Amino acid sequence: MKRIHQILAFSLALFSGSCSGQVQSRTYDAMLKTLLGHTVPELGVAKVAPKASDFVWLDAREPKEYQVSHIKGAQLVGYDHFDIEALPEGLSKDQPIVVYCSVGYRSEKVAEKLRAAGFTRVSNLYGGIFEWVNQGHPVYKGEQKTAKVHAYDKKWGVWLKKGEKVY
Repeated sequence: MKRIHQILAFSLALFSGSCSGQVQSRTYDAMLKTLLGHTVPELGVAKVAPKASDFVWLDAREPKEYQVSHIKGAQLVGYDHFDIEALPEGLSKDQPIVVYCSVGYRSEKVAEKLRAAGFTRVSNLYGGIFEWVNQGHPVYKGEQKTAKVHAYDKKWGVWLKKGEKVY
């Protein structure tokens, strides 16, 4: 019985270590660990931001959110009406792709669909655009930098600590 407890403790430590440290707030991290299914590879902002241009960025939020701001170069694919057949032309199944949304839930679901369709290098941005902005990275409205970020609603907006919240 003691051995089982040790194995469980070790497994829990491994699991929590795989995602922790990728967001700055411990409470945000705890919420994300519960919210997300961790069914696709996750990339933290600190790891992906320095080489952002190496990835295809797909925004899994809705058009009204994307229109407020988005990560530079991101292409809107949406969530409610996501259509694998409507992906950007020329997108290869072996390109490195990062999908994001506000916090990571919707993007995880879109990433699952992409992986099921044969896309092999798809990751979810852990903490989403909120963590991107929280860590001081820019967002854009068109080609112009902006401080505005669609905060989804007041409940979810608590996780956006920087930027100007738009609802």
